[in-house]
Amino acid sequence: MPKKEDEQVKRLLDENKEFRDSYNAHRDCESKLLRMEKRPHLSDAGIVEKKNLKKLKLAMKDKMERIISGHRG
Repeated sequence: MPKKEDEQVKRLLDENKEFRDSYNAHRDCESKLLRMEKRPHLSDAGIVEKKNLKKLKLAMKDKMERIISGHRG
C-alpha cells in the first residue's frame, strides 16, 4: 500500500467508527479463513461457513474502499 493510503487508513481507523468496524470485521474473517485453510477437511457446514466468510470479507473490503474514496481530497 502506498504511504499516502497507509496514512489515510490509519487516520480513518482513529476517526471513523464505520471504517474501524469494517476493518476489524475484515480482519476477523481473514483470521477465521486462515484457520479453516489449515484444516484437512471441512464438513458441509464448514464449507458453507467458509463461503459466507469470503463473501463477508469481500463486502467489508468494498465498504472500506468506498469510505476511503469518499475521504480522498
